[in-house]
Amino acid sequence: MNPSGSNLPELHRAFATEVVLRLKEAGFEALWAGGCVRDLLRGQAPVDYDVATSALPEQVRTLFGHRRTLPVGASFGVIIVLGPTKQHGQIEVATFRTDATYSDGRHPDAVSFSTPEHDAMRRDFTINGMFYDPVHAETIDFVGGREDLRNRTIRAIGNADHRIAEDKLRMLRAIRFAARFEYDIDAATYSAICRHSGQIAVVSRERMATEMRKTLVTARAAWAVDRWSETGLLKVLMPEVAHAWSDHRQLTMAIIEQLRDCQWTVAMAGLLLPLTENLSQQQSNELVCTVGTNLRLANEETAEVAYILRSQADLHRADQLAWSLVQPTLADRRASLAVSLLEARAGAGLFPVHVYRWLRQKLSLPSEQLNPPPLVTGQDLIAAGLRPGPEFKKLIQHVRDLQLDGQLANSRDALDWISRVRDDH
Repeated sequence: MNPSGSNLPELHRAFATEVVLRLKEAGFEALWAGGCVRDLLRGQAPVDYDVATSALPEQVRTLFGHRRTLPVGASFGVIIVLGPTKQHGQIEVATFRTDATYSDGRHPDAVSFSTPEHDAMRRDFTINGMFYDPVHAETIDFVGGREDLRNRTIRAIGNADHRIAEDKLRMLRAIRFAARFEYDIDAATYSAICRHSGQIAVVSRERMATEMRKTLVTARAAWAVDRWSETGLLKVLMPEVAHAWSDHRQLTMAIIEQLRDCQWTVAMAGLLLPLTENLSQQQSNELVCTVGTNLRLANEETAEVAYILRSQADLHRADQLAWSLVQPTLADRRASLAVSLLEARAGAGLFPVHVYRWLRQKLSLPSEQLNPPPLVTGQDLIAAGLRPGPEFKKLIQHVRDLQLDGQLANSRDALDWISRVRDDH
């Protein structure tokens, strides 16, 4: 397949071609490399372009100018070349290299500059190890990447044990790519992941969480979680889920498989749902916080997962409850996420689908209907002669509930009701 017909944004593609052309005109070898070549060959638009070249980092900076280059990884041969405008984007230019040993299981201890073939052999998977010359419209493949693309296979370059020993994060990346592209994982590569899965612990929690987020939004998120469990990676990622996976696997898979185009926090809540259904709200929140801390999630992310789970108990019977009990949940900015999980549960056959349809209908209401302004405020009560105290907040909430349930229509009705309550007491 010739990737030249891809529908990439023209300015970005033109700039990526210009970088290669200028390097070639200066006497250097230069090629597009890695993921952008994979995506082009798959007929998809890459998010970023990478260029591999025989030029050394300082030669790249000299050629494009120090003002338009950033030495973000010069020690590893990586220079960022900035486009003439933001619309042109930026290109990562890296010198062909061979990596030394990986003492920390993530980064090479040193690099030596080399050739395109040696550079390809240091990369992770065959589908990510190809080059493309945009000037001559030629794909350069030293590792069998095109064949694995045709066969829809994720395969480590060379010896799978060696590739994983170099960078333990590759175990999670292999499963993510397979889930994203709906490919199979080569048997030798998968066996190596199983052998080395416990060593994923040397990777930072933040990097593991990044892979997890990306994986949970793929079409095969459920399949990927099952692979995490089967290989042993889940024991490090989410030991709480791993411990109970055999008991909850069927239910969890059924829910996650129903999720479509959802944020990853919805899938995370789906993973934790079977563990929290028999817990108190406090216990459920504590479990979510433990998982969040383990993965170094942002507080807002942890809170979002907790909200999605907390909302399920009321939402699944929302059409049977007073509107004043349901409305506060649906008025929350995260309500659509909670309803997405409920929809997945209904799709898995766990309860009738009419409930989430009713909720979707309510969420589509104009904001002034879904979350109307309160009829009275604290200042209104003070003006009416009430003193702030323990009952003050309860009175305001009671008025709000009556408003939402349609029993009070305006501020005058609300103040009259308050007056009658005071007289009765």
